[in-house]
Amino acid sequence: MNGPTSSAPDGSGPVPISGSGSQSSGELTLSEVNDLTTYVFPGDRWRRVMKDPSKTPLLLVACGSFSPITYLHLRMFEMVADYIKFSTEFELVGGYLSPVSDAYKKAGLASAEHRLQMCEIAVNQTSDWLMVDPWEAIQKEYQRTAVVLDHFNHEINEIRGGVETESGERRPIHVALLAGADLIQTMSTPGVWTSKDLDHILGRYGAFIVERTGTDIDDALASLQPWKDKIYVIQQLIQNDVSSTKIRLALKREMSVRYLIPASVIKYIEQHGLYEDDGTASSIHEREAEGKGKLPIDSGNKEGPGC
Repeated sequence: MNGPTSSAPDGSGPVPISGSGSQSSGELTLSEVNDLTTYVFPGDRWRRVMKDPSKTPLLLVACGSFSPITYLHLRMFEMVADYIKFSTEFELVGGYLSPVSDAYKKAGLASAEHRLQMCEIAVNQTSDWLMVDPWEAIQKEYQRTAVVLDHFNHEINEIRGGVETESGERRPIHVALLAGADLIQTMSTPGVWTSKDLDHILGRYGAFIVERTGTDIDDALASLQPWKDKIYVIQQLIQNDVSSTKIRLALKREMSVRYLIPASVIKYIEQHGLYEDDGTASSIHEREAEGKGKLPIDSGNKEGPGC
């Protein structure tokens, strides 16, 4: 996928929170990250003109904790991009990571400020088409996945008018959820997601699901039959079972995580002392420690796709 490249930050200072790469409307620094009045939707990397007008333009959104982001999070976008190119009638025009807000209150959740920084560092180091949207992360209250997808649809289609064909025709971009098989498994578990949100997410947007070792995807899909035509399952040809949970455990034990997450993210973690104990929820500005709150009923597992 074409898009502007960015030099890899070394993790020693602030990176733009308004999205990968700079924008004429300004960039958010860490001191501004919690201010919605300075929010800028990152749109510098998604393709504005379609290559094949016979296809349907598609935008992928991965919601999750990303605490911390791993190579599998990034790799999943590439796996799905290949699947889309060879096995669907979609044309991929962009991809976003949307980290959950601090209101999620999950054990092992570093502050939104840290997670946004790590995601930005990771995509700037490794990708020329992925972006990080801070909108969900900077919300004071937990935002349901359905609401987050609506946000992307609003920004991409209602505000920016979708994408153009080479002939100048404007087309709406189809927004879809990217997730790991563990997330789709929670969707089939009674009481975890509301039926209204399931229908909104899977019925209106659909999902691209990457299989994961230890998850019975067929069993999970059996109870999601009403939306089977909107769920695309992608097999991992090269198995990767790394997860944020395993990374946090390794770091707590002072074990190496090199080659499991980007080197610049490791440097950032070391500089800020993240994941050394259970106190990773503290923000850069020393926000009060959060308790281990109950997961929102419609959240499922927002650890991240494949975490």
